[in-house]
Amino acid sequence: MNAHSELHIAGLEERLRQAMLASNVADLDTLIAPELLFTSHLGQLVGKQRDLDMHRARTLKLTELTPSDQRIHCHSEFSIVSVQMHLVGSYEDNLVDEQIRYTRVWAVSSAGLLQIVAGHASVVG
Repeated sequence: MNAHSELHIAGLEERLRQAMLASNVADLDTLIAPELLFTSHLGQLVGKQRDLDMHRARTLKLTELTPSDQRIHCHSEFSIVSVQMHLVGSYEDNLVDEQIRYTRVWAVSSAGLLQIVAGHASVVG
């Protein structure tokens, strides 16, 4: 199977969703590239270590992460995912209940694995 098939990427996205809900740092570590560049909905640049640290310390706690309107575009060297998520939980003990659209780029990373190398989040208003 092509590493960039829509079915494979959809499976990785679901694995990511489950890992985020459970704050499963081991799975997140496997799915996120060392060179990750992620722009938060506030415009902050977040790298892999900070993302993992937020889950490890439970600074970010998710209780609901429901996807809708997922679109996957596969190319030979990378795949792009756009998905809207209903996100419920807390960040630094502040309650969060937002519709957020994520864009993620999956590619073979410097670790030699198919991982998220870039992403962006925007609040859907």
